Amino acid sequence: MDIRAEIAAERRELADVLGQLTEHQWNVPTLCNGWRVREVAAHMSMGFRYSFGRTALELARSGGNLHRMTDRVARRDAAVRMPHDLVTALRDNAHHPWKPPVGGPAAALGHDVIHGLDITVALGLGRQVPRDRLRIVLRTVKPSTLRFFRAHLDDVALRATDLEWSYGRGSSQVARPAQELLLLAYGRELPAVRADD
Repeated sequence: MDIRAEIAAERRELADVLGQLTEHQWNVPTLCNGWRVREVAAHMSMGFRYSFGRTALELARSGGNLHRMTDRVARRDAAVRMPHDLVTALRDNAHHPWKPPVGGPAAALGHDVIHGLDITVALGLGRQVPRDRLRIVLRTVKPSTLRFFRAHLDDVALRATDLEWSYGRGSSQVARPAQELLLLAYGRELPAVRADD
C-alpha cells in the first residue's frame, strides 16, 4: 500500500470536512484536551507552515517540551488564522512530505487520522476512516505510543470488533470498533468509550 497516497487522501478528505463547518463548529471542544476544532486544525497544518529551524526555535522557547510547544503554537495560530486559511493549508499540502520526528510516514498518517477523529467524533459527524488506513495506523500502537500520549491502558486488552486487531493482555477487555480503540491508544477518552468499561 502507498502510505503517501493514503496521507494525501486523508488530508484532502479532512479539508473537505473542515470546509463545510459552521463558525460555531470551529469553536466546539474536540477530543484533544483543551483544544477546539480551530486549535486542532492549526496544529495539523503546523508542519507545513513552519520550517525545521522555526520549529526548533519554538521548541527552545518552550524549554524543550514538545507538548508545551505544540499547545502554545496551536493556540497562537488558531487565534490569528481564519478557518479558510487552515482548510487551504491542509488541502494544498496533501502531498507534503512532513512526518513526526519518530515513526516515518505511518506516524504522519496516524497524526492526520487521530486529529481528524478528534474533530469528527467530537462533532458527531460519523466519519469512518477507511479500513486500510486504520490498519496502517493500528500498527503504530506500541508501549512507547501509549506512554507518549499518556494512555492509561496498563491492565487493558483492546480487541477490534470490525477487523482483525488486538493489543495488550490485560484482565479488562475493551471490545469496540477499531477507530474507537485507536483513540484510546492515543490517549483520548470518549464519553461512551472508557478503558474501565
